Amino acid sequence: MELSPDLLLHGYSIGIFPMAAHRNDPEVFWVDPRRRGIFPLDRFHISRSLARRMRRGGYRIALNEDFAGVVDGCADRAETWINAEIREIYIELFRRGSAHSLEVWQDGQLTGGVYGVTLGAAFFGESMFSRRTDASKIALAHLVDHLRQAGFQLFDTQFLTDHLASLGAMEISRAEYHRRLERALPRAADFLGPALGTPQDVIQRNTQTS
Repeated sequence: MELSPDLLLHGYSIGIFPMAAHRNDPEVFWVDPRRRGIFPLDRFHISRSLARRMRRGGYRIALNEDFAGVVDGCADRAETWINAEIREIYIELFRRGSAHSLEVWQDGQLTGGVYGVTLGAAFFGESMFSRRTDASKIALAHLVDHLRQAGFQLFDTQFLTDHLASLGAMEISRAEYHRRLERALPRAADFLGPALGTPQDVIQRNTQTS
């Protein structure tokens, strides 16, 4: 199957997403999980240890400064579903304004981040990576807060992992996911609209709403 940006966006709009078996596999297949992972945007769990780490600072959060670098960071592991075709398609979606990254920078280096696709008020999280302790947790804390401030209603994580569950992610049925997707798609959200929250902002807002 040959992917295109328009085909990819259509897939997301009907609840499916592409994967490859591994980085060297030229074939891409569509996935429609029976159980879907999501992050309720009002229940991200910032642990005491993560709050302490965020208050210490020493990092900078940015949007879209190095989208390709985030994709490559996510693919830089022993096993990955990001092959060359998927990499290029997401970079093209970024050029079109339909894909975005949130990045953690420390000492001038990209040390963590997450990227995904936006449609309406839905954010489809694709993958995340971390090169320093807690960088992916910091990225998720800032991303959940930013999505809420930007008017998003659905944060799709595709699958539920123990790591995501520890931060407040949950699993829902395919039917429930489609109901939430249908509600989110017609609504408007602007990923680049609001300013990024400071660590103190993010901690306070999540404490107030969780």
